Amino acid sequence: MGLSVAALLSPACALLLHAVDSSLLFTYTPPRGCVNQSKDRARYTLAILFAINLLNFYDRQIFGALAEPIRKEWALTDSQIGWLATAFTLLYALVGVPFGRLSDRWSRPKLLSLGVAAWSLLTAASGIAWSYGSLFVARLGVGVGEATCAPACNSLIGDLYPAARRSRALSLFMLGLPLGGFLGLFVSGHVAARYGWRMAFYIACLPGLLLAVFAMRLFDAPRGAAESSPLAGRPHQGSPYWSVLKIPTIRWIIITGALHNFNMYAIVTFLPAYLSRYHSLDLKQANTLAAITFSAVGVPGLLLGGWAADRIAAVRSSGRLLLSSASMFLAAIFIYLALNLSPGQLLLFGILMGTGCLLCFLYYSCVYATIPDIVPPSLRGTAMALYFFAMYLLGGSFGPVLTGKLSDFFARLAMAQAGATAMNEHFRALGLHSAMYVIPLCSLLLAAVLLGAARTVSRDMRELQLWMSSPDSPPPSVALAELEVP
Repeated sequence: MGLSVAALLSPACALLLHAVDSSLLFTYTPPRGCVNQSKDRARYTLAILFAINLLNFYDRQIFGALAEPIRKEWALTDSQIGWLATAFTLLYALVGVPFGRLSDRWSRPKLLSLGVAAWSLLTAASGIAWSYGSLFVARLGVGVGEATCAPACNSLIGDLYPAARRSRALSLFMLGLPLGGFLGLFVSGHVAARYGWRMAFYIACLPGLLLAVFAMRLFDAPRGAAESSPLAGRPHQGSPYWSVLKIPTIRWIIITGALHNFNMYAIVTFLPAYLSRYHSLDLKQANTLAAITFSAVGVPGLLLGGWAADRIAAVRSSGRLLLSSASMFLAAIFIYLALNLSPGQLLLFGILMGTGCLLCFLYYSCVYATIPDIVPPSLRGTAMALYFFAMYLLGGSFGPVLTGKLSDFFARLAMAQAGATAMNEHFRALGLHSAMYVIPLCSLLLAAVLLGAARTVSRDMRELQLWMSSPDSPPPSVALAELEVP
């Protein structure tokens, strides 16, 4: 079974290599006679980054698939389950900031290789946990390793692909999210049902160690290689963190990241449990339906988002963020309707919840591609780290915990209203059902914040282009202001 996960990565990488059109390749022109070699190297780099991202999200979703058997074995509350899901995001957010800065100054392939090896070994270590506390510590360690992935990968892709094609390139890379999530839920649910929940942690280790070897040999593109200006890759003066945070659109985007991750981690942590309790599905059935309605729909969501985001960005500079705002507003409606269904309406639930989650995935294609448009190449790893700091510390950390606490609160309320004196699975089902309504509410708020970001992005894009085009221009946050002085 351990080799089955590794085997799934190989055809996935092959499909990605076939899917990457030569028009997506970075604009750097290699020496004469090396064009084909450079194209193959670029395709290979993207394929390995995709596989690393797939394994990244595979490992993250394992716990969501195993939440119910772990809860029952150790008699945990939903609040404790929420904290276990949150454990790795705490250190992920904190150590991600220095790792992001390191990815701007050090070898990104080496950083990725060390990170993949570390999180794979610690995922396997989760399977030998003997108590709630030991599992909590293991998940913290997984977060440290995974914190290397996002800054290094996104920074590297920003240096491989030009702005006009960046949404499509990032969409291909981000296919690792839904595919990894699907495999994490589907494979782990089936393995746990047959061999126990511990085995599901063990089988993820070998593919990770293999990818760590491949990552070490990746091509590290020069900073700014995909930009039209030869000055784009020059170092940025001043504090790297303040230089990023004083860009208005980045501040909006950081808020959107926290709200979006709140939702995505709340869904992936509790959707299998919700289907098991409220719709009375067994472990395999619940994880299969969750894998389809949350993860599998992300594939068309990302591909559609990447295509649409590049098309609309060619017409309107704020188009990507406007598209993302509209998609989140519609997602809130579909998820709300799915939660309003009665127990047993599984087909309609799958259609409505799946459509809502599909629309949520458009966020990645739109927002991730916007960050390189407004941040200098030498600061993109730092920008992604700051973005992910808020995304996980304020969003991913609180999503499962708050949803779990709401579930416990509403379960106790249902028990009190029924005049019962002991908690049972029926009250837990009612509590979780009520708690899940926080997700569409958060989606509406996210849509509004994305509109705020759309109002400032055009100016920030012009500032960056001005800074990259002139060696004597001041920092991007100052350049346009001086240009507009009468």
